[in-house]
Amino acid sequence: MKKLTLLFSAMFVFSPIASADILMKWARKPLPIDLQIGKERILFVDKNVRVGYPLELDDKLRIQSTGGAVYLKATADFPKTRLHLVDVITNEIILLDVQAKASVVNADEPIRLVYENKVENQGGAYNQDAQPSDEPLPNTRPALPAPAALTRYAAQMFYAPLRTVEPLEGAHQVAHRLPTPIKTLLPALPVRATPLLSWQLDNYVVTAIRLQNQGQSRIDLDPRELQGRFYAATFQHHWLGGHGSPEDTTTLYLVTEGYPNQSIIPQSNAYKPKKLKKVTTTVTTTTK
Repeated sequence: MKKLTLLFSAMFVFSPIASADILMKWARKPLPIDLQIGKERILFVDKNVRVGYPLELDDKLRIQSTGGAVYLKATADFPKTRLHLVDVITNEIILLDVQAKASVVNADEPIRLVYENKVENQGGAYNQDAQPSDEPLPNTRPALPAPAALTRYAAQMFYAPLRTVEPLEGAHQVAHRLPTPIKTLLPALPVRATPLLSWQLDNYVVTAIRLQNQGQSRIDLDPRELQGRFYAATFQHHWLGGHGSPEDTTTLYLVTEGYPNQSIIPQSNAYKPKKLKKVTTTVTTTTK
């Protein structure tokens, strides 16, 4: 009995301590993910996914996705930012709110996602072409003209709960191929224009663009001030409050025939006023 007791004691002392995964349930609410700068964090999604992210994170976040796991490593701090995980088979999405800090508690512990119900199949990732699904779509062809149906669909994607978004047959996400920010869209106004997502139906593409007032005065938005060749333009709100106010940001829905980068004025062609040369003329007079 004494030898048996010693054996159990040795097993207890030398057994490695198992580290449990942090479990996070996906219930249609964005999941908060904290990253510590310089440390990689693993998310076990148990699905083959592609990751959509804003272009602002290009130099701040390294992302790898393979075998049902997503590897995130921050190289610089950044505020809470929305990421989309898109199932490559079903096109279902999971939303993450990721931020990076200098110090995070349990920064090395993996996170495992668990699921309550079927993940919403609406939307996609930032600036990526969606893979078409082989499953037949329900008969949801819009009664509205394609440009109006696309605009309505895009507005629902941003401002309505995902479970209430009406499917739009034939609509699929495409890459917008636009610079960030778009400096030629509203050159006469102190507004920062950031492209978000694009969807295509037939030959029409709608692009959602975030507009933020950079000045302190109220701005009344007028589609006639937009520079480019657009089929239609709709503002979610018709004015912007001063910078820093809750009303300083809205969304613009631009409908174009074909990809939007072909309708936006290239920044290299933006109007630049010529610098006037200062010319000094000397007049010499002679007296008799």
